[in-house]
Amino acid sequence: MMRQLKAATRNTLKGAVRILSGNGLDLLPIRGPLKRYNKNKFSYDSKAAINTALLALPQGMAYAAIADLPIYYGIVCSAVCSIIAPFFASSRFTILGPTNSTAFMVFSFFAAASGTLTKAPVEYMPLLVMMVGILSVAGAVFKVADLLQYVSRSVLVGYITGAALLILTNQLKHVLGIAGPMNVGEHASTFFGIAEKILSLWSSYQWQPMLLGGATLALYLFLQKKMANLPNFAICLGASALAGWVLKHHVAGFENISTFAPLHLAHLAPGLPDFNMEDLSTLIGVAFAIAFLASLENSVMAKSLASRSGDRTDVNQDMFSVGISNIATSFIAAMPSSGSLTRSALNYESHARTRFASIFCGLLCILGFYVMTKLPVVENIPKTSLAALVIGIAISLFKWKNIRICLRSTPDDALVIVTTFAATLLTRLDYAIFIGVGLSITLFLRKASKPHLVEYEINDEGGLQELGEKNKRAIPSISIVHVEGDLFFGAADLFLTQIQRTIADDNLKCIILRLKNARHLDATSVLALDELIKDTRKKGVHVLVSGATREVYEVLKKSGVLNTLQEGCVREEGQTNLFMYFRGNPNISTRDALIRAQELIGTKEADIKIFFDPNKDK
Repeated sequence: MMRQLKAATRNTLKGAVRILSGNGLDLLPIRGPLKRYNKNKFSYDSKAAINTALLALPQGMAYAAIADLPIYYGIVCSAVCSIIAPFFASSRFTILGPTNSTAFMVFSFFAAASGTLTKAPVEYMPLLVMMVGILSVAGAVFKVADLLQYVSRSVLVGYITGAALLILTNQLKHVLGIAGPMNVGEHASTFFGIAEKILSLWSSYQWQPMLLGGATLALYLFLQKKMANLPNFAICLGASALAGWVLKHHVAGFENISTFAPLHLAHLAPGLPDFNMEDLSTLIGVAFAIAFLASLENSVMAKSLASRSGDRTDVNQDMFSVGISNIATSFIAAMPSSGSLTRSALNYESHARTRFASIFCGLLCILGFYVMTKLPVVENIPKTSLAALVIGIAISLFKWKNIRICLRSTPDDALVIVTTFAATLLTRLDYAIFIGVGLSITLFLRKASKPHLVEYEINDEGGLQELGEKNKRAIPSISIVHVEGDLFFGAADLFLTQIQRTIADDNLKCIILRLKNARHLDATSVLALDELIKDTRKKGVHVLVSGATREVYEVLKKSGVLNTLQEGCVREEGQTNLFMYFRGNPNISTRDALIRAQELIGTKEADIKIFFDPNKDK
């Protein structure tokens, strides 16, 4: 039995390696950097790791607070993901861990679904994060990350801006001292619901948390403006812990200031997610949304760093690393992870040399967690202070330059960012991201599904030129139509409609379609072409194709439409209705098509002169 289990495991691993390598993924890209590692790189990486860990530790706590999870979830997630991800990522500067956008999506989902759930949110987290990891790995295998380039950047800008406003609003409950009443009964999950609840509890506001939270926020913003190179988040968190201890034990009125539960080593105990079909059904939607957002966030971050460092990045490989790191963290203090732009940028700016800087950062986070279990740090951090620092992070997420660019660039970009932003305020964030993505893809398809059709004529020099609206064709019964653009399924109907307008002319007897620049023909567009050929033939109008590329020829041949096009041609006499593109003289196929057109309609109304440059003749 044991031997069979080992054999099955070995075969499964071999199959996984074969699938991954067949899709261009490297199972362990860390092997090369490990062989080339030396003391000089270690010196740079260790210094960068210290800087990054000083940000990752407090940020992890903050993002756990945003998700309304125990704060050690954020610390452990930062540690585990920073250690695991470099083994599988393509980028050497990437630091994975919890982020504000994924954290608030978790909060938004559980707040909206609180009335229908049978368990506490923390009990769902291991399964949710496992599902996010599996979906990300599957996306990497099927190269889904390549499709993210078709999602407008305006979606991410609109989503992050809306999420920042939601984060800021939601954290006010701790600063105002009304977190208890806010959490009683049904959770508010949208901006207007949270704002309404905060305003309705105005009589319960407390001055003590407002004073302490305001002071912490003011200190953080001051340090960020004057000394941005310092680990200001960690400094402010340490100062607030000290102030919290002093105020709680020595100043009247602050005895009941709310703080966090202490950390214990038992929090590092691993466990298996609880699998059942009911929970899978409940979580599948938000799991898809988080996996998509994490991969989109990670791709944008990796490309941004690659443009600064001159490295090349593989977005599918990075998506694979996101999946594996989420699967790893699902076994311990589960919280979704993604590529953090702030921590990754700090890692790069700290002169990290290799991906080992991320591993060292993760190890330092574990060390920091251990120290905090021995020292009374976390239990003295006022919740209002951490909330104030989260508000400080949220303020920094308002990228006014990016917002202005998206609003002013094109009407489509403006529509996408406004719609996505509005959706984040009006509905759950997992719905909002898909609303923005759906609109972005719809607008892209609308542009891509408009092939450019221009009618041409031959000028006196033998070249092709556009036929002006007021001009008449040199040969009224023959039309040359240049088709340029994508002819995939979304463009087929429009292509057919535009061609039918052209052939509405009663004088027209033959139409020549120049398909040299037509791309991405598929079944829908080929069926439209087949329908066009048959309909025009019934009206006595011939259809010829010129400038056909090898791609166009293969599609027409395999689909059988080539036979429809060639119907009536006598092969023995060399007759054809399809004329291939010739790179040496792009217009020669159109000349041959014109000769064939005159043969079909039985006329020789004009001499056909095609300019030919002998210097291009091979």
